[in-house]
Amino acid sequence: MAKESMEIALIKYNKKSWCKSAVLGFFIGLAVIVPGISGSTVAIIFKLYDQFIYALGNLLKKFKQCFAFLLPIGLGLVVGVLLGFIAVKQLLEILPFAIVCLFAGLMTGAFPAVTDELKGAERTGGRVALFALGLFIPVVMGCVSAFLSSDSGGADAFIKVEWWHFVLALVIGAACGITQIVPGLSASAILMSVGWFHSVVQSVSMTYWKSNPQIFLVYAGLAVGFVVGVLGFSKLLTNIFAKARFSAYSMIVGLSLGSILSMFCNGDIVAVYSAWATNGAATLDIVLGAVFFIVGTVGAYLLVRYQRKKDAEAK
Repeated sequence: MAKESMEIALIKYNKKSWCKSAVLGFFIGLAVIVPGISGSTVAIIFKLYDQFIYALGNLLKKFKQCFAFLLPIGLGLVVGVLLGFIAVKQLLEILPFAIVCLFAGLMTGAFPAVTDELKGAERTGGRVALFALGLFIPVVMGCVSAFLSSDSGGADAFIKVEWWHFVLALVIGAACGITQIVPGLSASAILMSVGWFHSVVQSVSMTYWKSNPQIFLVYAGLAVGFVVGVLGFSKLLTNIFAKARFSAYSMIVGLSLGSILSMFCNGDIVAVYSAWATNGAATLDIVLGAVFFIVGTVGAYLLVRYQRKKDAEAK
């Protein structure tokens, strides 16, 4: 009986639902680059989260069915990563605070979709503790990344690649993989917390590859660890949802809220604050940031309301 409760029916795509899954993949890919953004939160908004982690956890067992479901998500993910490297990083260079505010606003507007999953749940001491733990984790990660960023002074972490870089990359890659299926966590925040974010992003160039080809050993470790983290933890999370869904979502709500806070305290954004202190010209940045935050919040919340309406019509 317990085994049957863990079975989830994957949707059969039409053109509209296929495109919606591709958009989900796009945000998951973008989450790798943009500090704080969580693609899994978008999956909750689109009511695809349970199916997403189920398909990942059962990919080897039910390959054909799960692969068909994950294909548009995977294609969107590739586009999101590429656009993140090409466009978003450029925008973060030009208007870093405003862009962070935009994504923080998107996460804030989407937050009610996460809390919707706790409707009807009893507020127990254990669930409150899980919420507090979830809130604590991304905030601490952001603070650690801010400290390590200022301490490293932006030095390249891969000037000389050693064998232990590969082993460490496996662990970090697995942690980044887990962030893709746990709402509220960010792969970029993981990389920042260990002082690798800038080094990884800056290493993606033909010039760097020619001068330091050993970097591909780090890439390989990150990739293998990422796949192991995604496939292994998604299966575990599916089982946890089957047995203690409200308790799991109590922590996820905390993670989501904590991730919004951590967007304003991490290695990248602290560098912006330092520039303000040096140049003394923060007024325009703050005004633009406030406008972008409001736009992001309103836009995301309208999307949540639209999805709520669609769900109500379907009942």
